[in-house]
Amino acid sequence: MQGGSHGVREDSERPLTERGVAQARAAGVALERLDAAFEAVLFSPKLRARQTAELAAEGWPADQRGRLAVHAPLAGGFDGAQALDVMASVGADGRLLMVGHEPDLSRVIAELTGARVDLKKGGLAIVRLEGGHGELTVLMRPRELALIADPTLRVVCPPPDGD
Repeated sequence: MQGGSHGVREDSERPLTERGVAQARAAGVALERLDAAFEAVLFSPKLRARQTAELAAEGWPADQRGRLAVHAPLAGGFDGAQALDVMASVGADGRLLMVGHEPDLSRVIAELTGARVDLKKGGLAIVRLEGGHGELTVLMRPRELALIADPTLRVVCPPPDGD
């Protein structure tokens, strides 16, 4: 059970904060501005991941929004081998967006690319796979996604302590 500012709820039932909602929407707009398209968008069954995926997809074309699906393994313990299995289902040139949790996603990136990353909540990593090996091509924090979404912003998502 979680306490503190989120109240007393099971972790899987905690909703996004206002800041998380804003970051999810900004990420969705940024992906749209970057002309990103996906064969599949998989998200953890935990409420925050579902909300993130749905909010990000709000402005996407209907065919892209229709590709959102829950993927139970993303709830916890997801690893590189599972990521490769999922990628195989979208094809060699397929694009997959996964919305999950830390530290799993940073660990998947490390297993696939050898890169040591600290993927921030609301951040984005792009991994290009070729022949079973991965290359980390993009790593963005929420504030960078927000700037892509709205280049006129001056103060974007103030960093929490330690960022």
